[in-house]
Amino acid sequence: MASRIAALLIDDDARLGALVKEYLGRHEIDVTVAGDGERGLAALRKRRFDVVLLDVMLPGADGLEVCRRIRATPELAAVAVVMLTARGDDVDRIVGLELGADDYLPKPFNPRELLARIRAVLRRGRTAQAAGARFRTGRLEIDFEAREVTLAGKRQMLTSYEFDLLAALARAAGRVLSREQLLDALRGTEYEAFDRSIDVHVSKLRAKLEDDPKEPRYIKTVRGAGYVLSRDGD
Repeated sequence: MASRIAALLIDDDARLGALVKEYLGRHEIDVTVAGDGERGLAALRKRRFDVVLLDVMLPGADGLEVCRRIRATPELAAVAVVMLTARGDDVDRIVGLELGADDYLPKPFNPRELLARIRAVLRRGRTAQAAGARFRTGRLEIDFEAREVTLAGKRQMLTSYEFDLLAALARAAGRVLSREQLLDALRGTEYEAFDRSIDVHVSKLRAKLEDDPKEPRYIKTVRGAGYVLSRDGD
């Protein structure tokens, strides 16, 4: 029997928390609810969670600050984070992605879509682990099984989404992938189109991996077509 998924919902809406806990519980996902950011961070320090469902509008430290603190903590950096944002608030979505969120879901949402998002985020991680191989280009090396990236022998701290994006590009190294192809590879199913999120994550990857992000040697832009990972980064 497959082990149940552990999810942490950080949201001050008690009614929503109860509904999410009950619905996801029927689908093999155990939900722990924290009513604010500090309690959520405390829960993360006490036990391992597979995914964090993080509301942007929280009392005290808001969701964006909590996301930043999660990604700044090495032992938490790889946990999947799905931001819950106000419908149509692109600013929160973009900032959340820039801070390292793996996905977003506008409120109010259908619980079935939340379940699908969680499964898609976790499926990306399992797919990368199943590859069981390494990829190297220049000084950049990707260990798909360990989900580790090193640059000149130094480990780079990537978010789950950043790793999966880099892995998708690596598996098609030398071939241009459009934003739509990358979204399809990362999400595993069709969702509301927000292809500019790919640009945000590519920018974050370049900041971590390139000597000069404005003149990238690894992740190159092909104007009007998409992105390509160079087979020979040096």
